[in-house]
Amino acid sequence: MQAHTHTPAIIFGHHIRYVVPLFQRPYVWTEDDQWQPLWEDIRTLTERLLDAPPTAYGAPPLPPHFLGAIVLDQQTTPSGFIATRHIIDGQQRLTTLQLLLDAAQWVVEQHGADMDAQALKTLVLNGANLAEHSDHVFKVWPTDRDQDSFRAVMDNATQLPPSLATSKIAQAHMFFAGQITEWADVTGDPDKVAQRLNALVRALRDHLKIVVIDLEPGDNAQVIFETLNHRGSPLLAADLIKNLIFQLAQAEGADVPHLYKTYWKPLDGDYWRQPVAQGRRYRPRIDLFLNHWLTMKLLREVAGDRVFADFRDHVFTHHPAIADLLAELAADAQVYQQMENLAPDSIEGVFHYRVIRALDSAVVSPFLLWILRWPADAMSAQQRTKAITALESWMVRRALTRATAKDLNRMILDLLRALDNDGPARAGDTVETVLATQHAESRHWPDDHALHRVLDTQPIYKILTRPRMRMLLEALEDSLRGPLGEGQTCPRNLTVEHVMPQAWREHWGADIDGDHNAGAQRDQLVHSLGNLTLVNGKLNPTLSNRPWTDEDTAARGLASGGKRDYLLRHSQLKLNATLVAQHHATWTEQDILDRASELVGRIATIWSRPVEAVRPQASSISAIADFVAHIGDDELNGAVAGAHTGKYRALWRWLRQQPSEDVSLSFAQVEQILDGPLPPSARNHLPHWYGYDGTALGRAIRDAGWKATHVNLIDERVTFVHIASQDN
Repeated sequence: MQAHTHTPAIIFGHHIRYVVPLFQRPYVWTEDDQWQPLWEDIRTLTERLLDAPPTAYGAPPLPPHFLGAIVLDQQTTPSGFIATRHIIDGQQRLTTLQLLLDAAQWVVEQHGADMDAQALKTLVLNGANLAEHSDHVFKVWPTDRDQDSFRAVMDNATQLPPSLATSKIAQAHMFFAGQITEWADVTGDPDKVAQRLNALVRALRDHLKIVVIDLEPGDNAQVIFETLNHRGSPLLAADLIKNLIFQLAQAEGADVPHLYKTYWKPLDGDYWRQPVAQGRRYRPRIDLFLNHWLTMKLLREVAGDRVFADFRDHVFTHHPAIADLLAELAADAQVYQQMENLAPDSIEGVFHYRVIRALDSAVVSPFLLWILRWPADAMSAQQRTKAITALESWMVRRALTRATAKDLNRMILDLLRALDNDGPARAGDTVETVLATQHAESRHWPDDHALHRVLDTQPIYKILTRPRMRMLLEALEDSLRGPLGEGQTCPRNLTVEHVMPQAWREHWGADIDGDHNAGAQRDQLVHSLGNLTLVNGKLNPTLSNRPWTDEDTAARGLASGGKRDYLLRHSQLKLNATLVAQHHATWTEQDILDRASELVGRIATIWSRPVEAVRPQASSISAIADFVAHIGDDELNGAVAGAHTGKYRALWRWLRQQPSEDVSLSFAQVEQILDGPLPPSARNHLPHWYGYDGTALGRAIRDAGWKATHVNLIDERVTFVHIASQDN
C-alpha cells in the first residue's frame, strides 16, 4: 500500500471516478453526527482564512483541517477511458465531501465570482466529452441504492420527487447549501458575499487534507476492507501518538515490547476506545484524555483536531526520554480513569458530579487532572480540598447568578499556569488567591448579595437547566444531612417538584380569585427556589396539584390527603422534613420568600467565598443591586424637580450618580438598573442606543449628560461616556 496526504484539489482535480462497490452499505451519515460538525469545522477554517493576514516569508502557513483517510483500489481501464478506483474504505467521507463541494458550487455560481464557481465545478464533474456514459461525468459514484438521488442533487435539480427528497443524500446536499447560503449572508453586501465565498472555495480546495491509501497489485481488497471495517479499529489520534512514540523508542534502541506491555497496553483496551460525549460530539475516551493531558502539560488550549500534531511538536521540541514520557502518560491515564469513579461522597467526587457533569463544564478536567496527579507527600489533603472547593464555589456561584462563561477556558488556563508556577505544595492557596483577586466581570467571584438577588425571587426553575437545578437541591439536602463523608449523600436523579403547584389555580387560587397582580406575583414565585424541592420520581405524579393540607383536600372532594401529608409519609429527605415540620396549615407566598432566603443562606455556606475576595467595580452586579434597592420612589416617579420622567428614568438617575467619566456595562446589568428587560430592538439594532432623538432609551442617556459608545450586540455590552468629558 502507498499512503499520501492530498487536498480535494488533487484528489478531484483531474478526470477520475471513485466508485463505491455494490456490496458496501448505502449512505448513512446524518446532520447531528457528521454534517453539522463537518460544516462547523470548515466554517471555522474559512473564517480563519478571512482573518489571517498575508503570510510573510518564513511565517507558518495556516494549519489545514484533517478529514481522515480513504482506501482506494485502482481498476484496470482501457486506454482513453476515465481512470477508475473502487473506494474500499471511506465512502461515507468521500460522498459527503462531493455533496459539500457541489452545494458550495451551486451557491457560488449564483452569488459569487465566476472563476470561483468554475474552480469548484472542476472538482465535482468530469468533462462530458470524456465520459463514455452519462453517469461517468460524476467523480464519485455511490452504490446502486443512492444513485438516483445522487444524480438528481448533483444535477442541481430544484424539485425532487418525495422518494428522492427524503433520502440522506438529498438531505445532506440541502443542508450544506442552506448553511453556506446563510453563512455567506447572500442578501447583504455583494462584495462581502463574494469575498466570503472566495475564502470558502480556497478552504475547500486547498486547506482540507485527506490521507489517500492506494492499494498495490497483489493486495487483497476484500480482506483489507473486512479488516478495516470489521476486525480493525478507527484511526485515532492515540493511534498516531502510539506509532510515533514507539518509532522513537525503537530508534533509541529501547526494549519496545517491555515498554508497550508496561505502559501502553492498558490504553489499547475497550474502555479507552469507548465514545464519550463532548458537547454534541462523541470522541474516544483516550483521545479526550490526551486532549486534557496536553492542555495541562502545554498550559494552553489544544484543539481536538490538533492533539496528535501538538503532541508531536511537544516531543520534538522538548525531547523527553521515551520511557519517562510513557511512564508519565500511563500514570496520568490511571488518574483520569479514577476521575470517573470517584467516591460520590468525597470532595473530589462531588466536584466531578457538580461541576463537570451538572454544570457540563468538561473544560475544568485538565485542572482536576493536575490536582489529583500529585501524591500526598507533594500536595497535602488540606491543600487539595481547598483548591477543589474554591473552584467549585467560583463555578457554582457564577452559574447560579447567570454570569457569563465566555472566559472560562482562559480562566482555567490561568489557574494551571499559576499552579505550575507555585507548585503543588500550596495549590489550594494559589487557586483561592487567583480566583479571589479577579476584577473583570467575566471572572469575578459573586458574593452573597448577588446570590440573594437572583435566588430569592427569580424563577430559577425556568432559568437553570434541569441537571443544574437538581444538583442545587441535592447540595442543599446533603448540607442538611451533615458534612461530606460523614453521612449518606442525597440520591441522584430525583424529580424537582413545585410545592405550590405550577397549575396552582386549580386548587390554590381561592384567596386571590380575580386579583390579576397577585396572580402574576404568584406565577413568578411558584418557580423560585423557595417553592422547589425534590421527590422520588414515582411520588411526583401522585402529588400533582392537590392542596397543601388534608382538610383542604377533603373539602375539595379529593381522597388520600394533601401534599403536605404525602411529603410527610413518603419522602425521607431532610429538605422535605424541614418544610412540612415548619408549615402545618398553609403554604403561602411569604412562606416561599422566607424559605428562599433561608436556603440561599445555606447555599452561601455550602459554596463559601473568601471575605477578602475582590468586589467588582462600581458597575458591578452587586453595586447595581444596591442602587436598585435604595433608589428613591420620589425621584423615580418624577417628583424631584428637573427629573427625567421617561420609562428609563432609573438608568438616567444611575448615570447621574457615576463619578467616573466612562463606565462599561453588560446589557444584563443595564436591565438590573432598570429592574426590567430591555426592548428586543436594543439587542438587535445599534440605532436604539445611538438614536437619541428617536428612542426613549437614548433620551434617558442624553438627559443624564451621557452618550452610548462601543455598543457590542454580540457580547451584549455598552460603554457610556460623559458628554462633558468627551467635549473636553
